[in-house]
Amino acid sequence: MTYKIVTVDDSRTIRMIVKNAFKNYDCQLFEAENGRDGLALAAEVHPDLIILDITMPVMTGIEMLGRLMADDELKHTAVIMLTAESGRDNVMNIVKMGVKDYIVKPFKGEQLIERVKLILEDLKTRIDAPVSGAQGQGDHLFSIDGDIVVLTLPEKITRAKASEIEQMVKTKSEHMVSAGANRFVLDVSQVVNLNMAAMQTVLSLVNICERAKLLIRLAATNSQAEALKGFKETSVIPTKLSVEAAKADF
Repeated sequence: MTYKIVTVDDSRTIRMIVKNAFKNYDCQLFEAENGRDGLALAAEVHPDLIILDITMPVMTGIEMLGRLMADDELKHTAVIMLTAESGRDNVMNIVKMGVKDYIVKPFKGEQLIERVKLILEDLKTRIDAPVSGAQGQGDHLFSIDGDIVVLTLPEKITRAKASEIEQMVKTKSEHMVSAGANRFVLDVSQVVNLNMAAMQTVLSLVNICERAKLLIRLAATNSQAEALKGFKETSVIPTKLSVEAAKADF
């Protein structure tokens, strides 16, 4: 499902931040510089979400919001307000007018995405979809942080377990592509013995992710990181000493 999102802000910089935030998602972005143009754009495209600044020339965000709420065809459109003021009275006023959420400037794209996921839940649920058929068996190996998927390999990797994990990663990568997400962390730090059998599994998983055009980061111990450098496929992938550092490297 392709979401239609309208961003209305007189600041080109803010509009660019919003646009870049959604670049990895299956979304169609539309831009307007003021409330008057934003209202006309909303009537034309019927968006799923409007990200609306409060202070703008020609027509303010508050005025545009009032017009939206009075329009039978647009009044149910989800709205996130952008505000430079976080005071209680200011927040209560816009909440009473029917906005779904608000975010205080300045903000980062990641913060906006987290708010949007609370409203357009399918962005998250398509990534979180189970990867195995047996009542979610094996899904505990995966965790989701925003639009980043983390796979933590178990301590021991048997041939049967390797095959199972490879199939799960194939399925998860399909979910990610469908959701417009592409950031994947492979955590090998829990593997007790990164022997040849385990390395073959790692290389196979890297190959699956690369075919799906996912961005990959590795999390490993110091000794594992040295071993990973010895393989062509993993030597070029950024390797960090913790999952948090790997996620922060994107």
